Amino acid sequence: MSGGEGLGVAIDAPILPGTAGGVAQFVAGLISALGKLDDGPETYTIVAGTQEQLDWLKHYGGPNQRFVLRAPLAAPHESAPAHNGVTFPGLLKRALGPLLPAARHVQRLLSVPVSPVPPVPPRLWPEVPLSDGFYESLGVDVLHIPIQNFFLCALPIVYNPHDLQHLHYPQFMKPAVLAWRETIYPAGCHFAHTVAVGSQWIKDDIVRQYRIAPEKVQVIPEGPPTELYPEPSEHFLDKVKQQYRLEQPFALYPAVTWPHKNHLRLLEALALLRDQRGLIVRLVCTGSHCDDFRPHIEKRLHELKLSAQIEFLGFVPEEDLRAIYQLSQFVVEPSLFEGSSLPIFEAWSEGVPVACSNATALPEQAGDAALLFEPRTVEAMADAIEKIATDTELRQQLRARGYSRLKDFDWRRTARAYRAVYRRAAGHSLTEEDRRLLAWNWMTEPRREAAREQ
Repeated sequence: MSGGEGLGVAIDAPILPGTAGGVAQFVAGLISALGKLDDGPETYTIVAGTQEQLDWLKHYGGPNQRFVLRAPLAAPHESAPAHNGVTFPGLLKRALGPLLPAARHVQRLLSVPVSPVPPVPPRLWPEVPLSDGFYESLGVDVLHIPIQNFFLCALPIVYNPHDLQHLHYPQFMKPAVLAWRETIYPAGCHFAHTVAVGSQWIKDDIVRQYRIAPEKVQVIPEGPPTELYPEPSEHFLDKVKQQYRLEQPFALYPAVTWPHKNHLRLLEALALLRDQRGLIVRLVCTGSHCDDFRPHIEKRLHELKLSAQIEFLGFVPEEDLRAIYQLSQFVVEPSLFEGSSLPIFEAWSEGVPVACSNATALPEQAGDAALLFEPRTVEAMADAIEKIATDTELRQQLRARGYSRLKDFDWRRTARAYRAVYRRAAGHSLTEEDRRLLAWNWMTEPRREAAREQ
């Protein structure tokens, strides 16, 4: 049933696959699902930063969406565009008027400038960007920033920080990255109308770390990204198998080679199984390479003499990835930190059993549909891999549980929940369904209201 009032939403999406891990998949999934909603008056303006980004995003668009390139930001001393005769600095001051005392307090704490004109000369510490009026000129009511970047704007903002991994594993990040995150993330969480996250674990973390009111943080689980890609035919499966020289059976780990993804311990667990238990488990790793950390993985790979049984394919096209899932024996997810794992959703969707870390939000997501292990202990990881690799009955049980757990998630429900957030942020009336979705965290309360959705 329609919310009744027209609503324009801008989604800032300067992103491409292979450059931002699962965030690009999340953005594509959300845009695709919003584009299929036909029971409301909302329209969506998808904003890209380059023509390449625009072309990629258009592939997922629907009839209620338009796609635009973002205008370049004005230089610090240039006049921002006027809006109804008022320059944007004046518009921003007017919109933020009651919030400026609080903003100045946060500025003092975080060294975040909140005045419309950046200081000259610029500070060495990172600064929160300011809209130059482009987003306000789009004629929309709400701005959604689904990537970790954030900027101050006169529109009500829905913001996805995704997670606060940098506060738990600062040793994995360069000082400049830590400084940027600890400037942008707190500002986004404090100044956004709604902070959207994928799990209760991340919500609790944001509330605790940044002292955000719990009612401001909305948990909206995601859906499996592989739903967006074509179903591979038998011919295509065989083509992918030959193209990547995949020797079955193999385990699959799809992840960017960031340190927290825990590739090193995974290699050590496979070496332990080979050397101490006589079990050789082939592993295929997909995902973009982190240039800073990949050499450490290569070094350990050669030290352990594992090159013959492990393949790093790098980033592969989405259609190929779906085929690789279906060709795999099981998925292993040894990450030290996840807000929620898209590969777990993908594995369930493709009928692949899962062994995964018991860290952070992963147990909340997996429920009983994955074999959990302690990711900091090589022996525990090796035990889980041995069990799932050698126990056919266990794989069948996990496959069935994965299919069942996947019924708790779908992109259409995710899109409708975000639509409810947009309506609330704009001050529009909510339907009964909107209120129900905003009150229901289906990550932790599965199928509670499934009957009412039929």
